[in-house]
Amino acid sequence: MSNFLSNTNPNPNKSFEVNQPPTDSVSSLSFSPKANFLVATSWDNQVRCWEVAKNGVNVATVPKASITHDHPVLCSTWKDDGTTVFSGGCDKQVKMWPLLSGGQPMTIAMHDAPIKEVAWIPEMNLLATGSWDRTLKYWDTRQSNPVHTQQLPERCYAMTVRHPLMVVGTADRNLVVYNLQNPQVEFKRIVSPLKYQTRCLSAFPDQQGFLVGSIEGRVGVHHLDDSQQGKNFTFKCHREGNEIYSVNSLNFHPVHHTFATAGSDGAFNFWDKDSKQRLKAMLRCNQPIPCSTFNSDGSIFAYSVCYDWSKGAENSNPTTAKTYIFLHLPQESEVKGKPRIGATGRK
Repeated sequence: MSNFLSNTNPNPNKSFEVNQPPTDSVSSLSFSPKANFLVATSWDNQVRCWEVAKNGVNVATVPKASITHDHPVLCSTWKDDGTTVFSGGCDKQVKMWPLLSGGQPMTIAMHDAPIKEVAWIPEMNLLATGSWDRTLKYWDTRQSNPVHTQQLPERCYAMTVRHPLMVVGTADRNLVVYNLQNPQVEFKRIVSPLKYQTRCLSAFPDQQGFLVGSIEGRVGVHHLDDSQQGKNFTFKCHREGNEIYSVNSLNFHPVHHTFATAGSDGAFNFWDKDSKQRLKAMLRCNQPIPCSTFNSDGSIFAYSVCYDWSKGAENSNPTTAKTYIFLHLPQESEVKGKPRIGATGRK
């Protein structure tokens, strides 16, 4: 953490600051798939929504609405029609918030322990929830009981869905792969290619594999097809000398299919897995980046800068710690893949 002490700038990349951010650390960020509405969940028990207005190279944010959970909120997602937000967390329930219609939130899912991950699956018209109670549940929002409960080998730490592919990362470095055309059966169970605890997952846009990030500053690029195993690789990132930081977030660009990593070193980077190169390294902020996301067309990259609770309450300083959410407008050169220098063949 030594480098943070010398760096006092939360915004060295001159990103746009979101107005009225949460009063405690941000646990998830989700953009509406239909419009530039940004939702953030926080350890302050709140789910907040902002309208993001992009005008050329300028961005303005207007707080629109918020709801409250009984305990810290850990995860969020939008329904594919952009009308509704789902949020879950330490109160062991998921609230469905019909945000666009101004309706009241309703509890639509329950677990026996905190809910770490939530995903709306439009192809199935179901919500999937992953919990520390070692189950994955599927919910029809009109019914009070889950339509299916899948036992997990351990607590759910991360989840990614791109139908028909779902990957769930649990404690003990299990990565459980499901084909959602047959969700009751594990398609494949893999031990993570990374030696340390799984922090985040992101399915390839073509559903042929996934990225996995760990607490040990490393990302694995993993293909599912047995014939493609030679293409798998891992790479180090979010490190500074002997200091090693967690990779907290992995986001594929919705257009170019390059991806972003964000870490507890306070940096975010853009990468091209196909040419195996880093496209852009951004300057380090003065606190960790616990979560990030692209908007639907990839023109805005949202990221939060705040304490990540990795060193517990004793290292939290609520009087001085400030939580930020920033919006970065990626240049095409930062997010568009390019052939590796020296690569053969015509462009």
